Amino acid sequence: MHRSWWMENGPGCTVTSVTPAPDWAPEDHRYITVSGCLLEYQYIEVAHSSLQIFLALAGFIYACYVVKCITEEEDSFDFIGGFDSYGYQGPQKTSHLQLQPMYM
Repeated sequence: MHRSWWMENGPGCTVTSVTPAPDWAPEDHRYITVSGCLLEYQYIEVAHSSLQIFLALAGFIYACYVVKCITEEEDSFDFIGGFDSYGYQGPQKTSHLQLQPMYM
């Protein structure tokens, strides 16, 4: 009762509908015979799944590389008057006023 898209639509497969359907077959399923396939559908499903796993792994590795490149760019960015002591130093205010907290 396994239903596979590749079983019916595989390369070279010829699908023949069997009528009448047996009593044990569910009404929403077709009862068919498949012949002439170049590869069995199990092998195609395994190859298809392997390709999807490979593409997902390649996408994950590429995403990690992009994140690494973005974080390196952020670290090298220098704000004007930023955190580096050798960077631009703007004029500094000198105030002789001492700030005191206000109590109400």
